[in-house]
Amino acid sequence: MYYKQFKNKVIVRLDTGEEIVKTLTDLCNKIEIKAGSITGLGATDKATIGLFSMKTKKYHSKELTGDHEIALLYGNISTMNNKAYLHLHVNLCNSEHKSFGGHLKSAFVSATFEAIIDIIDGEINRKRDDNTGLDLIKL
Repeated sequence: MYYKQFKNKVIVRLDTGEEIVKTLTDLCNKIEIKAGSITGLGATDKATIGLFSMKTKKYHSKELTGDHEIALLYGNISTMNNKAYLHLHVNLCNSEHKSFGGHLKSAFVSATFEAIIDIIDGEINRKRDDNTGLDLIKL
């Protein structure tokens, strides 16, 4: 991973084989980002996306393998238990131009991945909500 910070913006590049969610989370912890947003694009050959079911209060996951363009990754950055917490969604497109989307659980870079992090000056925390089973933003 390579990154460069410009005041409240961070430009990030990940290379082949790097796992996107873990690498971005590690970066947020390293440079102490406690609130912000992130957008990105690139390519993956192995990704796991999820859809949350309110009925079961669980994510139902789908693994996608083979070449996929990351047409858009977007999400927010907050904290939970004093660690960076990334809530990311993604749209992935395969060679037939079929699109798959959902909550991004993991994705491995096949060629490259580029992102822009917009840092918010402050801290946003999360807490488990027993009613939904989700880690919700506390405001």
